[in-house]
Order: sequence, then structure tokens, then C-alpha cells
Amino acid sequence: MNEQDEAKKPKGRKNGLNSGVSDELAQSMRTGWADTDRGGLEPGPQAPYTAKRRKALSAAFPGERLVIPSGRLKTRSNDTEYPFRAACDYVYLTGDQTENGVLVLEPKADGGHDAVVYLLPRSSRENGEFWLDYQGELWTGRRNSLTESAALLGLQARDSRTAADVLAAAVAAAPEISTRILRGHDAELDGLLAVLDTGWQGERATARDEELQVFLHGLRLVKDEWEIEQMRAACTATAKGFEDVVRELAQAVATSERWIEGTFFRRARVEGNDVGYGSICAAGPHATTMHWVRNDGQVRPGELLLLDAGVETDTLYTADVTRTLPINGRFDEVQRKIYQAVYDAQEAGIAAVRPGGRFRDFHLAAQRLLAERLVEWGLLEGPADRVFELGLHRRYTLTGTGHMLGLDVHDCASARVEDYVDAELVPGMVLTVEPGLYFQADDLTVPAEYRGIGVRIEDDLLVTADGAENLSAALPRAVDEIEAWMARLAA
Repeated sequence: MNEQDEAKKPKGRKNGLNSGVSDELAQSMRTGWADTDRGGLEPGPQAPYTAKRRKALSAAFPGERLVIPSGRLKTRSNDTEYPFRAACDYVYLTGDQTENGVLVLEPKADGGHDAVVYLLPRSSRENGEFWLDYQGELWTGRRNSLTESAALLGLQARDSRTAADVLAAAVAAAPEISTRILRGHDAELDGLLAVLDTGWQGERATARDEELQVFLHGLRLVKDEWEIEQMRAACTATAKGFEDVVRELAQAVATSERWIEGTFFRRARVEGNDVGYGSICAAGPHATTMHWVRNDGQVRPGELLLLDAGVETDTLYTADVTRTLPINGRFDEVQRKIYQAVYDAQEAGIAAVRPGGRFRDFHLAAQRLLAERLVEWGLLEGPADRVFELGLHRRYTLTGTGHMLGLDVHDCASARVEDYVDAELVPGMVLTVEPGLYFQADDLTVPAEYRGIGVRIEDDLLVTADGAENLSAALPRAVDEIEAWMARLAA
């Protein structure tokens, strides 16, 4: 039995499912199944866009072999796995979301590349894989055949269990061709290429592979029209999720932040694939913790709820929206004062989002306004310019004012600094504007009535030809609008 046959051999579950299988049962399971293969399939709506993206990638790395894996299942505990989510760059280039996938761009002698996607095929009934292997289709559901996948993706499709052998043969046949791989998603392929491609081992190989990741993140900075529609859908579904939460605040008061988390999660699963990140359902003083995802605290009338959540679409694009809401439906005087300062800062930031502006502009505008308010309130000694220059306001604002958004909630994080944080904004970029003020419960530098109050307001902005469009504008932001909205939903 060769390695390929061994890979296809049914593994069974760890409880010994495939022990004691009679020949008669094995024979029975081979036959009597209807043909479910589908013909006449056409490429999906994303296919023309993924083709353009692969063309841009090919042009950037002429004469080089490029390997982009989707990733593998990860064990949660014992013989159970986490739900699989494919690597974003793989999805961006193929539209496929399945595990064990590999996109290979093989350079052609006359220029350009041949693109092949390696995928898991249908489970074999002949060797019992489909019912004896716990990743077989009887256990996990039907997969597309390679023919079906090729039609839907507009790509050549081959068996992913042959990918390692094919790559090894290609490297051996043409050692002068360098190979780049998107690392960290498939340990088997990472290890294989590290051994085979001896000309690019060590730091040199790492640097070359990083260049591939940096390029792809830079390519993803500007969304095409298809991606923008996905972002709109994500924001629309997210707005529904926030409405669900407001309608169920009474149940949250009776239970905990977990009710809020579960309520939004239900909408994310109904409208899309999942939440785009761990929902932050921070009530009371928990709102002063930037990434409060334990969501196990009490929800008390008279306090604020900071809800930072986003629906991830079935195509894996995510929204990222935050609203800070009075749990009893009305802001008190101090809450209103702090909220209004954050609202004004966000307004200043949003006004700075426009083509030709700099990415840093909205951050600087929002943070400067907050620095001025903190000086006005006597929390920091002015002048405000000095406070801003020294960053003294950051004790209470904590972090930056936004980030790129797309397939990742913190999208394009590996892009070059000059293409991202130091870049000029251009139409098609999608980013968040999310200033906040966070007064810790034990911070003795602020009045007692401020302590334990955290406010953040976050919206998703699309840079357009003449300014910016707020994709999450369906959710109210102003104090009076929020109170009226909550009263209407509670009625």
C-alpha cells in the first residue's frame, strides 16, 4: 500500500467503529445508492472576481510557483473539531470554503500561471470511506465532486490528497523555479516545501513567503463591487441582530450578558455563516474592558450596555458595529454627557473619511476632539494641544479609532504600512470609525460618577468617489434617536 492509498484508507472513529465489520455489511454499504452528481452547473457570481484577483497575483510573481492552502480541521477536544473556517486569502482567490483545499499557481513557460485548486473529492463507497471514516460524507454531509467544484469555481479541480506528491514532483522536476507558500495554514505543506525547496530555506524563504502574504493583504485593501455588496449584506443583518437584542433586553436583565450574546448569535446564524468575531456584550463596568468576551456578567437597569458585534455572511465578509445603549432605555445626565462626547468625536472622524484623505486623518480628528473634552471636564490639564501631543488622553481612549474591514474583522493586517496606515484613502476601501471613552471602575483620577462607564460608537464606512457611505447607518447613533428607537422596539 503506497502513501496515497494509506491516506484514502478509512480511519474510523476512535471508538473503533470499523472493527468487526462483516464482509456482508461492507458489501451492502457499497451498493444501492442513487447517483446524486449534478450536471449543468455554472460558475458562481464570485467566480469572475476571483479570476481577476488570481490574474493580479500572477502578474505580481512571474515565473514563481504559488501555494495558498485553505487550512485543516483543528481539534477542539479528543475526537471533536472546531467548525472549519477557510483561510481568508484562499477564499479571496477561489471562492471555496472547504477544508484541505490548496490553490496552486504553476508558472507557464510563455508567461502567466496555470491555476489549479486541490479539493477533497466525494467519499469513496468502494473502500467504505464515506461511512467508516468519521470525516466521510455519511458523517459530515455531501461534498461537491471535483467536476462540480470545477464548474462552480471556474477552476481546474483535482484531489487534494495528491497535492503533496504533485508539488514534490514539480519541485524536483524544475528546482530552479522558486516556490512561495502562504504559511501557517497547512503544517504538512509548510514542512514539505521547507525540505524540498532547499534554495530558499531559512530566513530567506521566510522573507519570500511573507512577501506573498503582504501582497495579498495589500490587494484586499480595495474592495470590488461584489465585495461591497457582501459588506452591505453583513451590515443589514447586523442591524437586525442589534434590534433583536434590544427587544430581548428584559430577558437579559433576568439572566446575564450571555442572553445578549445568544440572541445576536442566533441572528448571525440565520442571516449568515457566523459572528465575524467574538461578540462583546459588555454591561456596566465591563464596558470599560476593550475586548470583554466572557459575557457572563449581570445586566442592570440604569447602566449602559456596550454591544460590539458583527454578522459574517455566508461568503465570510463581516460587519463590525458597536452601539452603547442605556439598559433601561434612557441615558442619565452623566451617561448622556460622556456619550455625546464620543458621538461628536465619531462625527469628526467620519467627516475625515474621503478619497484623497489619509487613513490616519479620521483617527487624529476623533482623538483630538476627545482630548479637548477631557481638558474641558478638568480630567486633564491643558492646553488640549499639549495633551494631544503627549498622548495623555489615551488613558481614557485606550486605542486607535478604526481599522480596515472585510474578510477579516481587522482586515489586511499584514499589508505594508505605506499601503495602509500611512496610505491615502481611495474609493472601495471599507473601514471602521470607532472612538470611545473608558473610565475604569478603580480609576481615582476621574469623578466617582464617571467610574465604570465605557462608551464606544462604531460604524462601517465605505470610501466613495465623493466622500463616504455609512454602511451601518440603519442603526441610530444620536442620543435622542437611540432612546426613541429603543422605546419603539420595546413597545
